[in-house]
This record gives sequence, structure tokens and C-alpha cells, in this order.
Amino acid sequence: MFEPDRIDRKILDCLQREGRISMTELAERVGLSASPCTERVRRLEREGVITGYHARVSPEALGKTLLVFVEIKLAAKSGDVFEKVRRELLHMPEVMECHLVSGDFDYLVKFRLRGMGEYRHLLGDILKKLPVAAESRSYVVMEEVKESLFLPVDR
Repeated sequence: MFEPDRIDRKILDCLQREGRISMTELAERVGLSASPCTERVRRLEREGVITGYHARVSPEALGKTLLVFVEIKLAAKSGDVFEKVRRELLHMPEVMECHLVSGDFDYLVKFRLRGMGEYRHLLGDILKKLPVAAESRSYVVMEEVKESLFLPVDR
């Protein structure tokens, strides 16, 4: 298992905050020259520690102002059923996150949508596509207090 050192942790912290930082600037911030810093970043990418670089897009700019979390409880459970549900949800572009969870329900799904009409249509589609009858419970977000992709890097 890969174990990042102090410099790797600094690199990860900086890249999470500023993914478009130049290697020269990154090297200065972590106390290396550009060449060894670039090699460390490449190693972190090869090791799967850095999984990608992304632009964070404003949902409002795209008219996706409705944030909804949905709990889905399946009527029957098996490896085959979970795989079929997984395939269905993976192919839905409106699904931002989907987690198979333990507890009173089976899946927690996050959607960003244009409005309640789109949500009503989408929920109906999901429930029709699932391989077994399902129950759902929805939570419409009234205020986003905090949303972050930043993963704290222990020092």
C-alpha cells in the first residue's frame, strides 16, 4: 500500500485547492525543484492517489438548482439484484452520487435537477427500471450549508 510522505501530502493538499497550479509554483510551495515535483505528481497519479483533475461547475449556471437525495429500499436483495440496480443507476446522467449502504434502506442517491417536474419524472423512471419493486424516500435540500470535494490530508 502506498504511504505518502510529508512532501506528497503537501502536494496533495495544494492540488486539491488549486488543480490548475503550474508545476513550477507547486514545486516552490512544497520546497522542491520543478523536476522532482513533477515526478512526484506523476507517481501519485500512477499509484492512483490522484484520480483526476476537474473543473467545478456552478449548478445554478446550468439551471440545476434542485438538489435531492433519495433513499431507495429494494423489495428483494441478492447479488444479481444489486448488480442490475448498479447498472441502471450508473447509466443515468442525472445521478451525481450513488452509494449502496447498510441500514434501513439500500441505496442513497444524489441528484441535481432543473426542478420538481424533472424530479417527479426521473423518480418514476428509476422505480420502473429497477429489477424488483422498490420503496423510496426523498429529501429536497432547502439550503446547502457545505459541499466539498476536498479530502483533508493528515500531516
